[in-house]
Amino acid sequence: MKVFDIAIKDMLRSFRSAFALVFMFGIPLLMTGMFYLMFGNIAQGGGFDLPRTKVVIANLDEGGPRLQISTKNIPGGAKASTMGELIVSILQSEEIAELVEVSLVSSAAAARAAVDGQAAQVAIVIPTDFSRQFADPDEQAIIEFYQDPTLTIGPGIIRALINQFMDGMAGVSIAVDVFLDEAPPDDQAMVGQVVWRYMDISLVQDEDPADALLDVKKSTPTATPDSEEDDTMLQRIVGAIMGAMMIFYAFFTGASTAQSILKEEEERTLPRLFTTPTPQAAILSGKFLAVFLTVLVQVVVLIVVSRLIFDIQWGRPDMVALAAAGIVLIASTFGICINSFLKTTKQGGVIFGGVLTVTGMLGMISIFGMNSPAAARLGDTVSLLVPQGWAVRCLSQVMNGALASDVWPTILAMLVWSVAFFVIGVWRFNRRYV
Repeated sequence: MKVFDIAIKDMLRSFRSAFALVFMFGIPLLMTGMFYLMFGNIAQGGGFDLPRTKVVIANLDEGGPRLQISTKNIPGGAKASTMGELIVSILQSEEIAELVEVSLVSSAAAARAAVDGQAAQVAIVIPTDFSRQFADPDEQAIIEFYQDPTLTIGPGIIRALINQFMDGMAGVSIAVDVFLDEAPPDDQAMVGQVVWRYMDISLVQDEDPADALLDVKKSTPTATPDSEEDDTMLQRIVGAIMGAMMIFYAFFTGASTAQSILKEEEERTLPRLFTTPTPQAAILSGKFLAVFLTVLVQVVVLIVVSRLIFDIQWGRPDMVALAAAGIVLIASTFGICINSFLKTTKQGGVIFGGVLTVTGMLGMISIFGMNSPAAARLGDTVSLLVPQGWAVRCLSQVMNGALASDVWPTILAMLVWSVAFFVIGVWRFNRRYV
């Protein structure tokens, strides 16, 4: 009876501390909630809206060989008699109107001034001989791209659109080379017609969208069967993170609760307690029991509350209870063992902040490396070098619906760790107080 009285007294003292309550329950739930909001927004098709990038274009292109392209092949049915007009029509098309706001100026200086004055984010200057250079296989057509150096996303999108267009037109030089190699000398004067014929074919959009030079697709979130898969994936990701947070902080709770033995020793209340008729074994047993019960309350509360808040599917109740018991045992005995090596509570701050943090992070490698095969393989080996890794493995197996025959070896390994920690801790504490 004395054992339970001592255990309950120590438990109540732990739960009266606001700091302890926040550390045991608040931080794990808060961190999981942050991941839940982040991944939940992604799973539901959320994200962020890009502001329209203001682009000012100075189209100085005077043209070259006649550009004969049907308007039905140009985005929006626009007309283009030069390569410069073709680029302008693409950037003004409805398909990318939500991303780009285009305005035209008459000179390169005005275009650059608009960017310098922050009236636009990007200036595009198309030189006067752009069409002629483009039609000449021996020349290189160049567009001047001038952007606000403090921006990255908007200008990057515009640059990508221009590059996509130019890459699609790069086949012109290949077509010209083939024509010059194969055509008789008398027909080589028709190279200009080859260039524009190639462009006319390349710009076709109506027949096969897959061949379009610019293909912009807008996605609208709709209720589809895929949304159920997204919800399931969200639960798996958040469940794994919640399990890792619970195990990480359960070890801290076990260590900090067991530290009460050192604290009472420093306050001289423990030596006085040893002078009472209560046997020393009963006193230490009560202290140890308080550690188990405190961690048990923490684990049970986190499992239940996270199930209600985040709808985490922990698995079969019997297997979850078995995994929870394993977590409580290994976290509690680890706390007892590590405190048995400390002489003062001041040493505890350094040890807890270093040892528990490092071992905890090693144990969670498999969780935060779920999407990386290399990290997953590393987690399967390195994480099992620390007790937290076995606890994470056990809980993951239960959450993934593993058979009992697969879970039991992990439970037995956790039991071996727990017995070793408990034996070492009890032996060292008994030696200290004999």
